[in-house]
Amino acid sequence: MLETCAICLDQVSEDFACTLPCTHVFHGTCVSELRKFGVDQACPLCRTPLPPGPKKVFEEAIRRYMVVHQMVDRGCASWDNLPDWAQQEIEAVVADWRAAAEEGLADAQNVLAEINKEGRFVAQSDVEAVQWYRKAADQGDVDAWCNLGSMFEHGRGVAQSDVEAMQLYKKAANKGLPEGQHNLGMMLEEGRGVTQSNVEAARWYKKAADQGFARAQCKFGRMLEGGRGVTQSYKEAARWYKKAADQGFAEAQSKVGAMFKRGRGVVQSYQEAMRWFRKAADQGNAEAQCNLGIMYKDGNGVAQSDVKAVEWYRKAADLGVAEAQHDLGLIFAVGRSVAQSDVEAAQWFEKAADQGLAGAQFKLGIMFNGGRGVAQSDVKAAQWFRMAADQGLDVAQYSLGIRYYEGRGVAQSDVNAAE
Repeated sequence: MLETCAICLDQVSEDFACTLPCTHVFHGTCVSELRKFGVDQACPLCRTPLPPGPKKVFEEAIRRYMVVHQMVDRGCASWDNLPDWAQQEIEAVVADWRAAAEEGLADAQNVLAEINKEGRFVAQSDVEAVQWYRKAADQGDVDAWCNLGSMFEHGRGVAQSDVEAMQLYKKAANKGLPEGQHNLGMMLEEGRGVTQSNVEAARWYKKAADQGFARAQCKFGRMLEGGRGVTQSYKEAARWYKKAADQGFAEAQSKVGAMFKRGRGVVQSYQEAMRWFRKAADQGNAEAQCNLGIMYKDGNGVAQSDVKAVEWYRKAADLGVAEAQHDLGLIFAVGRSVAQSDVEAAQWFEKAADQGLAGAQFKLGIMFNGGRGVAQSDVKAAQWFRMAADQGLDVAQYSLGIRYYEGRGVAQSDVNAAE
């Protein structure tokens, strides 16, 4: 039902209405205009004081939110099962955030967008999130530019557009926002919405890295390690990885571990490699978990343990790391610290093979060739040998040649065999 704004006397829908304690209704924008012109902050009809300004409302709501947040952090409650008083407090907080957002406070609009995007305290809605990000972005809010860019990049609440995302990231980057600079670098590196350029990508990563943005420090380290867009330097790569790792960024911790394992840019040390791999692995980093499996398998920097190797390989394999899936397949194939199982071995080889790992494709071909863990099939064996051979794996090329010579699983061909 439409009501009349007590200030401008125009009709206002419930979605855009704020109600005074005196029950008179007004537009949030009308209140903002009154304050802007220094008009007495009271209802123009009955002189009841208007609510405090949006900034004060927002800051007080944040303070009240933190009381509940700290209670949850201490383990006294969970977000899914708040006491009645805390649930009512959160509902009041969200109402205040909305009121401040409706009065045009960009900080409140960003928060309201974020909780809509995550479905936290309100029904999840990407469309609603985009609407609030736009309101803040239209006021020149740098964080909103970057957040709106992310919505365009991933097609959430809007039609996906790398071009729109790149333009918004660039606006935020040019204003010095490190996340915007990182995201712009990423778009440039991948050539999404813009002409691909490693040089420009590295330049923007460096700008964000210089501001202490951990993800950019890690990305800039990777560019240095590979000599992409910058002069190759293991020493500089290790230095930037370490900066991000010291901030607790798991991917960088795994990279530091790899640098110590290989002695790239740092003095080689398996013990240091283990320390950094464990930091990252404990945060769920799959690459580090796989490396821990390798370290335990080989006994580098730690007492050799097949049991520990299997434990870490399995964690990484379950997260989709092809190398871990391949190595786990090998362990099941020979029964090393686990019950030998050709079926389990073939299953793990297939997971890795489906991701294009040539070694796993070859071994799966071997399993089909001998009917180990799978139904014997010369055709499937030849198919997997071909996939591995096409990637240049010598032993697969040899095996495929033999099959062409014998006509097993493929049409017999001396020409193809010779190739």
